[in-house]
Amino acid sequence: MKISAIRLKPNEDLRQSLKNFAIEQNIQAGFILSGIGSLKQAAIRFANQDKSTTFDEKFEILALNGTLSNEGIHLHIALADQQGKTIGGHLVDGCIIYTTAEIVIGTTQDFCFGRSFDEQTGYQELDIQYLPLIDS
Repeated sequence: MKISAIRLKPNEDLRQSLKNFAIEQNIQAGFILSGIGSLKQAAIRFANQDKSTTFDEKFEILALNGTLSNEGIHLHIALADQQGKTIGGHLVDGCIIYTTAEIVIGTTQDFCFGRSFDEQTGYQELDIQYLPLIDS
């Protein structure tokens, strides 16, 4: 496993930044090891909803989980508001960094993560391709 760490700065879009990072680093099979920080705007798609909800308030990022590759990302986020109330769901574009986001990403060369439309779910779902080791 290879480990990368990035820090996002104020006003960056969390999802777009991670998507761009996966493309720039040519990540073929990545996963979030740790993700914390703060947002000044949050955008989340809740379970079984077609549209996302945007909140124009400050949140702490409690957790960020999921997979990423140069072919697509699928991330979920847990947030706490100023009273400690937590919400979470599917990360969408529009989560804007307030002060920082500190993210640690693991990658492996054992797999390749792709995305393809799944007729059963109606979404782009994870395709996992195992890449056997090649002896040199």
